[in-house]
Amino acid sequence: MLDVQRVLLNERPGTNGEPVPSNFRVEQATLQPDLIKDQVLVRTLFLSVDPYMRCRMNDATGAEYLAPWGLTEVVDGCGVGVVESSCYDGLSAGDTVTSMNWPWQTRVVMDGKLLQKVEPQLVNGHVSYFLGAVGMPGLTALLGVRKKGHVTQGASQTMVVSGAAGACGSLAGQIGRLDGCTRMLGICGSAEKCRVLVEELGFSAAVNYRQEDVATALKESCPNGVDVYFDNVGGDISDAVIAQMNNGSRVILCGQISQYNKDVPYPPPLSDRTLEAVLSKNITRERFMVLNYMEEHEAGILQLSQWIRSGQIKVLETVANGIENMGVAFCSMMKGGNIGKQIIKISD
Repeated sequence: MLDVQRVLLNERPGTNGEPVPSNFRVEQATLQPDLIKDQVLVRTLFLSVDPYMRCRMNDATGAEYLAPWGLTEVVDGCGVGVVESSCYDGLSAGDTVTSMNWPWQTRVVMDGKLLQKVEPQLVNGHVSYFLGAVGMPGLTALLGVRKKGHVTQGASQTMVVSGAAGACGSLAGQIGRLDGCTRMLGICGSAEKCRVLVEELGFSAAVNYRQEDVATALKESCPNGVDVYFDNVGGDISDAVIAQMNNGSRVILCGQISQYNKDVPYPPPLSDRTLEAVLSKNITRERFMVLNYMEEHEAGILQLSQWIRSGQIKVLETVANGIENMGVAFCSMMKGGNIGKQIIKISD
């Protein structure tokens, strides 16, 4: 038997509650290493925490494609690890694999069909990138910009990204620039994040919503209005951006993290004033779901990894160490404590 550590959902925060680390519990367990057909024993290298997980803490997620986590059951999400033994054709010891159904556990026996083999050389050996820049956040940024943003080379478009220093936003801004936007404004929550966006990621300007009036800063930084808005946060910030969007502009409705601790439908309803602006300016505001574009994921991963290897995209990560810090890392991420992708290193 193998000794393992795993994370359980200890209690629910309540539909309108703010999650706290004690909502999760780490326990010791044992694992049967003898495999049957199609099973794979994997050692976890890195685990991911992501905003969508907040709804999985509730009794009902409000999304037909997401199941709630079971109370006192092992939590799962995106992970990457290495195969230690395999009874599944196509996977061998030493292979690097990833999955969207990875239990928060130091080692795990999984059905091989739930695992995807990945090649570390695609990301210069940084296998944690498969949880971020070349994982779901990266694909969300890439396909969101391209499917909903309609960026046009030579059109002198201005893009605004909220949650711009997070896993998805930090990539969306860089992709918008690569695809042809001439002005990129990022909205984030600290002076250090603003510095990183401008000095390291190539944004034209950045706004600290905790210290600055967003509407005023937008007028100063986006004198020609806003053509594309990559919306990760919703709420008052999005109201301020939409108010300054141009006729025929587009909102890429990616996330609404400011509303995730509230019992409201997704996407949350707009205020009357903002809805009037959307209608009067013929603004396209469409929900984007990366899972609707599965057939384009492989090509997207190749494009993202090429940009990373060439240095055209810079990847930022905030790394916590140890499975015992999963709950702390999740709660920090929900409050914007990360720059880039928040990941947790489980083993070497």
